Amino acid sequence: MAFLAEIRYSILSLNNDLCPPHIFLEPFQAFVIYKNMESTTATKNPVLIYTEQTPNPESLKFVTNKMLYAGTADFRTRELADEYSPLAAALFDLPYVKSVYICNNFVTLTKEINYAWEDLMIRTKDFIKNYVAEEKPVILDGFAEAMTAAEDKRMSEINYSEDDGEMVKRIRELIDTYVKPAVEMDGGNIEFKSYHDGVVTLIMQGACSGCPSSTVTLKSGIEAMLKRMIPQVKEVVQEMA
Repeated sequence: MAFLAEIRYSILSLNNDLCPPHIFLEPFQAFVIYKNMESTTATKNPVLIYTEQTPNPESLKFVTNKMLYAGTADFRTRELADEYSPLAAALFDLPYVKSVYICNNFVTLTKEINYAWEDLMIRTKDFIKNYVAEEKPVILDGFAEAMTAAEDKRMSEINYSEDDGEMVKRIRELIDTYVKPAVEMDGGNIEFKSYHDGVVTLIMQGACSGCPSSTVTLKSGIEAMLKRMIPQVKEVVQEMA
């Protein structure tokens, strides 16, 4: 703006009777404002997107450079997507989409088995990229609260003893700390469902659901860890979301 001030000073030094300053200043100021607006628009970051393979051949992870949802959102049905996620609902319009999982800056799509990702990947990338670039809503307000309320209601219906209640708390802490960050890298998620007589039941989401290697992960990884950390745990089983 020092450049503009210098011009203003030079103009004011002119004979005002010959040429009023505003005749020079107003067009120049309008030009500066326009260029600033143009610069702001030009520096808007473009949406970038790439894919990552997952251990599940039916699931593909689409990673963007934009935060989509600060949390986890698993849509196994069109009805839930219609209620809470315009992005998931739009993806369900694609005939090959079986489920949608949204977390942080990525979307994991699980396709119907009679389609091949080789035929779908590019068009799906373009679809998600354009959707995000247009800044359309991803998850609607109230989703997290509704899911928390549903989980709290479900847990309240399970009568754990005081000892089992403490054990459940430890199990959930271990899953949140050690399991979730690892499976998130593969485009999936694992949630605690229940504990009964030494058996821990987990819910597989995203790429983890239906993954051929999920049994290995469950037994060799999660079960082994929980048994080592909590001797009362005898077995870990999965329930498909």
